[in-house]
Amino acid sequence: MSGIFSGADIQNYHRDGYVFARGLFTAEEIGLLVEAAHHDKALDEAATSLDDGEGNRVRLSLWNYPGDGIYGMFARCRRIVDSVEQLIGGEVYHYHSKMVLKDARTGGAWAWHQDYGYWYQNGLLFPDLCSVMIAVDGATQENGCLQLLRGSQNMGRVNHILSGEQAGADMERVEEAKKRLDLVHAEMEPGDAVFFHSNTLHASGANNSENSRWAMICCYNAASNNPYKESHHPGYTRLEKVDDGEILRVGKDDAARASVEFADIENNDQSAKVLAEDES
Repeated sequence: MSGIFSGADIQNYHRDGYVFARGLFTAEEIGLLVEAAHHDKALDEAATSLDDGEGNRVRLSLWNYPGDGIYGMFARCRRIVDSVEQLIGGEVYHYHSKMVLKDARTGGAWAWHQDYGYWYQNGLLFPDLCSVMIAVDGATQENGCLQLLRGSQNMGRVNHILSGEQAGADMERVEEAKKRLDLVHAEMEPGDAVFFHSNTLHASGANNSENSRWAMICCYNAASNNPYKESHHPGYTRLEKVDDGEILRVGKDDAARASVEFADIENNDQSAKVLAEDES
């Protein structure tokens, strides 16, 4: 199976719950994504603002289908998809992508959570999913970079409750896990990426810097893990991979930068609604 990862990388992913891909995208490629995202009026207008439970807010734009624009070229490129298939061990499809818009001085924190703790509500029987976070802007501890608990995917699914307007993992278990597992700060340069398991506990701090910390996250589900019921994210849809060179071709063609269809998170996110009902 093709992809960027060595056998040792794959072993590390299954041991640690994540693996970094430094310099996955060139300065030119990531520059085109930065330009497109920071000037995308539709992405900005579609962003939902979520309270972090501390009075700060994080903006998020999400879409289910990758499309044919520059966002889609990143999400569909073989460099990512073939590598996710190495980690999952078979065919995957695009579950959704999102842009996390953590703005300077105002971007809030993300509570500790597992992606599967959230997506479990969507009819997924197994945690056979992988997320790929691409650093659009540089990510540092000061501007609220991703934090991961190494090996926490081996805990299995942890119960999740609402924290502010976000779904967060049971903090009693998180605090005990933090005593036993290494806390890793995923500091990244633009173009770096980190691939992480859907049961890996992760969080991020508030942005206390003068620099934005935007990140694009592409999420993939195993084709064999098709949901047993409909939800706000799609069931199996064959993913048409594209050659890596399509990123530059589409990114340089203003007419080809077709926008995606952004999701209405506030009204259509069934997993958040179930969690809210469980808490009420």
